[in-house]
Amino acid sequence: MFLFALSLISSSFAQEAAAAPAQNPMMQFLPLIIIFAIFYFLMIRPQKKRLQEEETMLKALGKGDEIFTKSGIIGKITGLTEKVVTLEVADGVKLKVLRSQIGGKAGSLFDDKAVAAKA
Repeated sequence: MFLFALSLISSSFAQEAAAAPAQNPMMQFLPLIIIFAIFYFLMIRPQKKRLQEEETMLKALGKGDEIFTKSGIIGKITGLTEKVVTLEVADGVKLKVLRSQIGGKAGSLFDDKAVAAKA
């Protein structure tokens, strides 16, 4: 008898919950929208900015610039094409490197060490 009464009470609560007015559909998606906004501002936007800065740096390269590659090679640019950069790493030693593998100008590499040493 007790179980029967309990099942009637629980079914009446279930019917009341089902009969409750539906929430605004936008409110159901609000957590997803907030999560996407957080991902955009913390991950996507800074990555886009870094890629744009790298692209600008690669376009500004010229002969005679001293650069470093992403693999750690430092050299002076002796030749440039659209996709390949020729580096002179020692007297008479030249390497061809993909332009996309250039990490930056070597001057910025040494400036960071000088700033760290002063701090």
